Amino acid sequence: MRGGPGDAERRQRWGRLFEELDSNKDGRVDVHELRQGLARLGGGNPDRGAQQGISPESDADSDGGLDLEEFILYLQEREQRLLLLFHSLDRNQDGHIDVSEIQQSFRALGISISLEQAEKILHSMDRDGTMTIDWQEWRDHFLLHSLENVEDVLYFWKHSTVLDIGECLTIPDEFSEQEKLTGMWWKQLVAGAMAGAVSRTGTAPLDRLKVFMQVHASKTNRLNILGGLRSMIQEGGLRSLWRGNGINVLKIAPESAIKFMAYEQIKRAIWGQQETLHVQERFVAGSLAGATAQTVIYPMEVLKTRLALRRTGQYKGLLDCAWRILEREGPRAFYRGYLPNMLGIIPYAGIDLAVYETLKNRWLQQYSHDSADPGILVLLACGTISSTCGQIASYPLALVRTRMQAQGSSVRKTDVVLHPQRAPKLERKEDASIEGAPQLSMLGLLRHILSQEGVRGLYRGIAPNFMKVIPAVSISYVVYENMKQALGVTSRS
Repeated sequence: MRGGPGDAERRQRWGRLFEELDSNKDGRVDVHELRQGLARLGGGNPDRGAQQGISPESDADSDGGLDLEEFILYLQEREQRLLLLFHSLDRNQDGHIDVSEIQQSFRALGISISLEQAEKILHSMDRDGTMTIDWQEWRDHFLLHSLENVEDVLYFWKHSTVLDIGECLTIPDEFSEQEKLTGMWWKQLVAGAMAGAVSRTGTAPLDRLKVFMQVHASKTNRLNILGGLRSMIQEGGLRSLWRGNGINVLKIAPESAIKFMAYEQIKRAIWGQQETLHVQERFVAGSLAGATAQTVIYPMEVLKTRLALRRTGQYKGLLDCAWRILEREGPRAFYRGYLPNMLGIIPYAGIDLAVYETLKNRWLQQYSHDSADPGILVLLACGTISSTCGQIASYPLALVRTRMQAQGSSVRKTDVVLHPQRAPKLERKEDASIEGAPQLSMLGLLRHILSQEGVRGLYRGIAPNFMKVIPAVSISYVVYENMKQALGVTSRS
């Protein structure tokens, strides 16, 4: 270990630290003693550091405290993680971290910090006044304190795993080497999948209404939100509002797994062993990973649309729907709308990432004087705003995709008949089957919508789509945090 003393000397130093922290001399350091000790030593967050030190991983006998051996084992593992992080920041491998390397590390995260801000970070660790940080200064500063600065920025500002608004075009999150080694990455993915499942189920009526309006709403029928909900309930009852939700939840797990694996492989193939990507590199790798995942699971997207639009009794279930599509329309039907779906990844993922990084950068520069933790409200607000901006940009392509997916279905075309002094009512016309109708291409559909309804026609159904964003984000965040606790995911590694 560069610059480090021998094992015996380290154990003696750790033993002295243990005795200093063990204020009641009972041979154990509990949370209260660790919190007091961290507050005395200064720097960092004593509460977070204490929770981090006495965790299920470090407290082997689960007695709520650490004996000397547990304390030494915890510090050994802690030093190894700190050394890995030190080497990753020491870009020229000269054994010291200087101001320019701190700036480069933040720039790699998509955060621009001034020279003054970088010097402030460096001064907090520089004990010998050399304007550089060597390994011992780095180790002594972070050994007990929770990691601030770079790691906190990475941890607190993760958002795509946490927030699920029903769209799967976001850029995958970065996982640290420590998260990969300890297995925390898959637990976070499972927590994210569960959060997405609950969130989508809770907002399924609005999602089905969006699909319904994308396909059936027009300038002539004046189909609105209340009219659409009333029509769906009249046709199939309250349960019909959740049609298509099963397959929508089912596709979360394979898509998340494929996207994560593809992202890691694309990173290695293009940039080798570079651990942290710049924002532009994340966009390229994330877009390619998203395209890969969408290609594999796209038939499930088609099934979701068909099941959401089905009338009562049309299909016996998911497999019956898949078999009928294959039998009547052939395997190519499972990839209808694939092109606009792929094209939609670029504006959605790009704008979502760009807006999120911009908001994150602005907050960090103006408000992160004491902590990189933005708090729940700021995190949810940034995620909601960035996702909404991405949706606005990609929505016309999403609408065209949905209409292409619905083409050739055996769903009866529905018209809205306006009755005097009554709400719009959907009536099926038996002679207006979509079956056998000409299959329009992406450009053909765009021209048709623009000529018949203008630009506004490309945004049919966007109102219920916006309405579900805030509840979806809120539900997914709450479920994600609870799932993390249930799975034993530590807040900091």
